[in-house]
Amino acid sequence: MTVASSLITRSRVWSISGGIHPAEHKQESNTAPIEAIPLPSTLWLPLNMHIGAPATPVVSVGQMVRKGQIIAQSGGGISASVHAPTSGRITAIEDHAYAHESGLKQPAIAIEADGLDDWRKQTPWEDWASKTHEELLQRIHDGGITGLGGAGFPTDIKYRNRHAPIDTLLINAAECEPYITADDRLMRERAEDILRGAQICLHLLGARRILIGIEDNKPEAATALEQAAETLQQRIELAVVPTKYPSGGEKQLIQLVTGKEVPKGGLPSDLGIVCQNVGTLYQIYRTVVHDEPLISRITTVTGAAVSNPGNYEVLIGTSMETVLNHAGAHLKKADRVIMGGPMMGFAVPDIAAPIMKSTNCLLAPTKKELPPAIEDSPCIRCGLCEQACPVDLLPQQMHWASKHRELESAELHSLEDCIECGACAYVCPSRIPLVQYFRYAKGELKQERQQHEESERARIRFENRQARLEREKQEKEARRKARAEAAAKAQAEKKAREGAPSSGSNDDDPVKAALARAAAKKQARAESAAAVEQSPAELKEALDKAKAKFDKASTRLQEAEANGDAMVAALKKAADKLEEKYLSAEKAYQAATQSQETDPS
Repeated sequence: MTVASSLITRSRVWSISGGIHPAEHKQESNTAPIEAIPLPSTLWLPLNMHIGAPATPVVSVGQMVRKGQIIAQSGGGISASVHAPTSGRITAIEDHAYAHESGLKQPAIAIEADGLDDWRKQTPWEDWASKTHEELLQRIHDGGITGLGGAGFPTDIKYRNRHAPIDTLLINAAECEPYITADDRLMRERAEDILRGAQICLHLLGARRILIGIEDNKPEAATALEQAAETLQQRIELAVVPTKYPSGGEKQLIQLVTGKEVPKGGLPSDLGIVCQNVGTLYQIYRTVVHDEPLISRITTVTGAAVSNPGNYEVLIGTSMETVLNHAGAHLKKADRVIMGGPMMGFAVPDIAAPIMKSTNCLLAPTKKELPPAIEDSPCIRCGLCEQACPVDLLPQQMHWASKHRELESAELHSLEDCIECGACAYVCPSRIPLVQYFRYAKGELKQERQQHEESERARIRFENRQARLEREKQEKEARRKARAEAAAKAQAEKKAREGAPSSGSNDDDPVKAALARAAAKKQARAESAAAVEQSPAELKEALDKAKAKFDKASTRLQEAEANGDAMVAALKKAADKLEEKYLSAEKAYQAATQSQETDPS
């Protein structure tokens, strides 16, 4: 590797704890150029090929789609859209084989290719620098871009959730996993496009420098990046790190090239760094400038059972079986098919599963090449796993806690900090599948947290309901008291208007109270005498009308009191008047009836 000019500087390299040196097996697949896999007849696009919420279908069975068209929209804050890798017809939206250790099927969309490979209308942005940050981020989001290094995190989120100023864009070009050479070949053949993508990200971040971390076993790729920087007149810093697994881990690479450690529970942005894989940068350039969503990726196909190992550009949704057959894999010789490398990958239960956005390697080893797991022996407390751990954990303690489901103990031993690199299991003389134990414990912890959160939400809902009911009870009591006070006040005002003294006045002046009672009796007798002059039939009719009006007013008053109506006082006053008329009519009718009985003539 040579430094081309003042545009390219070499950065100092630090060291990390632990790590191992497994056989690389990269020479088998990195000597031939990238080759495109022919268009398959059918593509299956899983709705969840990323971290976060699955995408939501926006097409229906029988619908014709064009290449690059959105067929499933991102389903939440952290999600990614899915696009048609070619033109054709939607033939199914149903569960299909999926690349996961569980072997469970997942919802997917099937496209029957029409062979035309007809693109939707594209809108290139050669002048992308004139666009706003939000326009660029929306373009990346709409392109369905996720991290192509393996994690599958939606890319636009990295540039939206910045809680600290970013100084450095770190390009992860280490590719430390054995067998995998997809990034190596991509850098050799498309280095300029990678750096163009880096320029877009540098612009979005407002960072001042591009720092590239690359292992020293990729001299051709490093030279290609230097030449590309010269061509684009782009200043870069190149940190060539020793070949050591897992130097390509995000936190490990940051420590190697900056000497800084990401704080526990923190993010690289806490140090002013955003880390991006070379494949992701290449896709950012293709999406932003050429309006090409993420519909294909470079995948390494290798292993002793493969006749033509190499790197292939594969449409997302192509079945793994199709890819393996094209590379000349002898599946009868293969002990299993592993998605990912031998350290962090897993055996695929069904090779009908499609290539996903995170599929960087298909490994088809023979039993001799990668012997199957054997029954593990008891831990002998040798301490080799501790020495190999790049995160300075105690795997033997975590193993004991995970095995016996002592989840609190596992958490206290920083289980969540485990990056599942497999270095501990690689050096274990007892062949204990440590990573599997750790994944199990992490899953149990996650489930317990979810249950606790659900319980807390239920408790809060119950307490809020109880508080609401108590509040409503108090408000209802307050309204009742207010209605009673208003009714008492209205009654007092009525008596005052009619000239009758209040209860307090009667108590103070008994003479006036007696005179008032006498006047009331005299008025009642006069009304009864006047009523006698009317026929009983007329009085009965008047009584029925008065009763109907009073009943109607009483019903209206009750409804108003129940609803807290502001008209309660007025309605109470009207009801009282109708009640008096009703009682007077009743007395008159009774008097007339008695008079008729005593005077039959």
